[in-house]
Amino acid sequence: MVPARTSTMNKLQTKLPTDTWVTSSWDEYIQAIPDDDKAKCYYYNGKLRIEKSPVGSDHSRDHSIVIFAVTLYAGIKGIPCNGHDNCTYRQAARQEAQPDVSYYIGTNADVIPWGTSIINLDIYPPPNLVIEVANTSLADDKREKRRLYEEMEIDEYWIIDVQNVRVLAYGIENKLSQQINESQVLSGLDISVLESAFQRTRRMNQSQVVPWLLSQFS
Repeated sequence: MVPARTSTMNKLQTKLPTDTWVTSSWDEYIQAIPDDDKAKCYYYNGKLRIEKSPVGSDHSRDHSIVIFAVTLYAGIKGIPCNGHDNCTYRQAARQEAQPDVSYYIGTNADVIPWGTSIINLDIYPPPNLVIEVANTSLADDKREKRRLYEEMEIDEYWIIDVQNVRVLAYGIENKLSQQINESQVLSGLDISVLESAFQRTRRMNQSQVVPWLLSQFS
């Protein structure tokens, strides 16, 4: 016999459309979270969003190169950082996000202890940098998710626009964001250099882009 709560969860998950924002209570959102680890989940302003679109080659390749580029830059420049891949950040009953990539940087680099699962933003600070890789989700990443990260008081938010091969970077202060050309949390990093790296990956493999990034960062 299927437990009542499990049955309710399965019905709720079946009914919900994916890749769009749906009005929901916090409790409904928690029940709707899939248990297969194959979805990204968000909650903001009384709405939930569950993304279950399959991740294609283009998205995954840009995802991997941005992680490499950020970590390489921080290492060369001696900037303390710790990166998180698809990590969940939660402020219970208010908001939740699972960005593609996120970083704690500088004095916050080691603030999250080993053994932490979902990062509770009522206990820990938000990450300094959040990155979304947008292949089919660009409009949402520029609007709702941008407002969500403003509300979370992230310091900096990047959108990797896969189709147009560009990086939209925003500095956030007092819950308001403004587009920037140079990173504020990774001092001296010119956003145009990142764009050039992505453009190069369209005509050469990643191992060929590495020496170029090293020359730019050194």
